[in-house]
Amino acid sequence: MSATISIQSVSRSFGGIQAVVDCSFEVKAGSVTGLIGPNGAGKSTLFNVVSGFLPPSSGRVTMDGDDITGVKPHELFAKGLVRTFQIAHEFSRMTVLDNLMVVPAEQTGEDIAAAWFRWGRIRLEEEKVRDHALEVLDYLRLTSLKHELAGNLSGGQKKLLELGRTMMAKPRVVLLDELGAGVNRTLLATLAGDIERLNQEQGYTFCIIEHDMDLISRLCDPVVVMVEGTVLTQGPMAEIKRNEEVIDAYLGGGMAPCAPEGIT
Repeated sequence: MSATISIQSVSRSFGGIQAVVDCSFEVKAGSVTGLIGPNGAGKSTLFNVVSGFLPPSSGRVTMDGDDITGVKPHELFAKGLVRTFQIAHEFSRMTVLDNLMVVPAEQTGEDIAAAWFRWGRIRLEEEKVRDHALEVLDYLRLTSLKHELAGNLSGGQKKLLELGRTMMAKPRVVLLDELGAGVNRTLLATLAGDIERLNQEQGYTFCIIEHDMDLISRLCDPVVVMVEGTVLTQGPMAEIKRNEEVIDAYLGGGMAPCAPEGIT
């Protein structure tokens, strides 16, 4: 199920500004890889390139050796590569359950002719999707909110729902952008536990952008550090915390307001 993502000398510029510069590293199959760095380091831009939302200016991205550079997001979704965003993208006027049920691609009911002539197949398909959605809600302890409008959820609950929508896609690789943004500490610990279970029990491969170093320390090995659009270093978190260049990147050069907890 798991897949390896290889990022090879990827650069991305906007006009004269280089957001990502000759960036290379691997997200190995079955790993939970952390991606950290000061604000403006190019982390989210790199995620957008890997997930097909932006084409690279140069370089290439492969998934299990297959070139996926510039492949559209919906095509990557079908291949099992899913990206989440710092701000959850729920359908706010739909229920929590319906938010999950709309995720699976190529459902028969999307075809107008099929809606008229293949209603029996559509009903069976919807029952199967519904059953899977209910299993996901149970897994994430959201069953009691299944009929709640998604827009009424708290920030942390929306992140759980976003993770649930990811699970509905049965992904091989998940790119999580700032999992902890807007989430209280208690629910963040719950989210971390869910990621650990999905990784260990279901073989999901994760790459996580996060500023909370306690969360990164708990979940991630290896950790990749980006500074000014390129990879500064990578390795186990214990080594990253002792790296003078990393400490300087967070705390030196007037960037102290961006420093995450745990880099001391």
